[in-house]
Amino acid sequence: MKRFRSRQMVVTIQGTSIKKIVTLAVLGWMMMFTVVGVMTSLKPEYRITSSSVNSVTNHFPEETFIHLFSFENHYFLQSLPKERQNISYSSILLRMITSINPDDPRSLLGSELPGFALYDSKIVVAGEGTDYTNMPYESAPPLEVMLAEREASIENLEKADQDQDKQPVPPPTKTTGGRKVVYIYSTHTYESYLPALKGANDPDQAFHRTVNVTKVGQKLQEELEKRGIGAVESTVDVQQKLSEKGMDYAQSYDMSRQVVMQAMGQNRDLQYLIDIHRDAQRRKFTTATINGVSYARVAFIVGGENANYEKNLQLATQLHQLLQKKYPGLSRGVIEKKGRGTNGKFNQDLSNNALLIEFGGVDNTFDELFRSAAAVADVFSEHYWQAEKVQAPASDPPQKQ
Repeated sequence: MKRFRSRQMVVTIQGTSIKKIVTLAVLGWMMMFTVVGVMTSLKPEYRITSSSVNSVTNHFPEETFIHLFSFENHYFLQSLPKERQNISYSSILLRMITSINPDDPRSLLGSELPGFALYDSKIVVAGEGTDYTNMPYESAPPLEVMLAEREASIENLEKADQDQDKQPVPPPTKTTGGRKVVYIYSTHTYESYLPALKGANDPDQAFHRTVNVTKVGQKLQEELEKRGIGAVESTVDVQQKLSEKGMDYAQSYDMSRQVVMQAMGQNRDLQYLIDIHRDAQRRKFTTATINGVSYARVAFIVGGENANYEKNLQLATQLHQLLQKKYPGLSRGVIEKKGRGTNGKFNQDLSNNALLIEFGGVDNTFDELFRSAAAVADVFSEHYWQAEKVQAPASDPPQKQ
């Protein structure tokens, strides 16, 4: 009879090793709870959020992320030009610490020179002659300037309206069937134009209670209707409501937001939101001559701080490209605005199809403005019907017998 002895392995662990492991585990848990406690007890403005992470990553140049991807796939690095394949970590560190971009002097001058922050905007798509020295901007006058009584040239406005009505527009082959799909409004309702105001020469005086950008909105609505697109132009005086509620000019978008949301709640057919504004730039930057006829140039402004940024940017870019094709030089381009000194949303977070369009500048006439309104309606209708065709559901396949 054979006997088998099992072999046993004895492992000895010193008591000090166990104590170290337990101590490290306890300290790790305490540190984790401490960090979590500090983060959750901070005031909301100091907590880490997606927007704060986005703000930090904005300081990194695009090449930084391509370099990160290249650790896994070298193809990404090869896709860059040779002069951009080397990355400067000192430059990135400087941008993170000081928010100064060595490649863009505006990042330094904007914080040092009063008013220079106006040029913090980004030109996404540049129109003819558009650069950082002549980008659209809006002046914010004292309330008493806007509310001041000024005599307007009603005769010129009526003549411009009649002249535009003489321009033939073929009857539409398609219509929205009575549905109002476009909502037109003006956040800065009193923005006006010097040629329409008697005795006004100073750009800071280009404001009027009735003869203003809302007339351009009305004309755009009429031109869209001529092309079969149902549109409604808001009759709400946003600036008057501000005055009634004791709110200041900087709160204009808060007020117009209420107006737009109410309109959207009352009409579920609304698909597009268009906010009409007037630029403060002078005539040489805001006027184009096309086929011997002068037009007020337009600019598309996209808020860089709204959830629908990509969709709104795509829409503005497509309309800019259509204008470039049919009315060369009419569009000044697509401008992104965000950061301090601007709203950054412009109510564009309310819709994937929200536009802010600057029609002309302080020196443009209503003749020029109404021509531009017709041109914008022309390309908008082309875009709209094409989009409707793409989105239309395919016909049902034939049923098998």
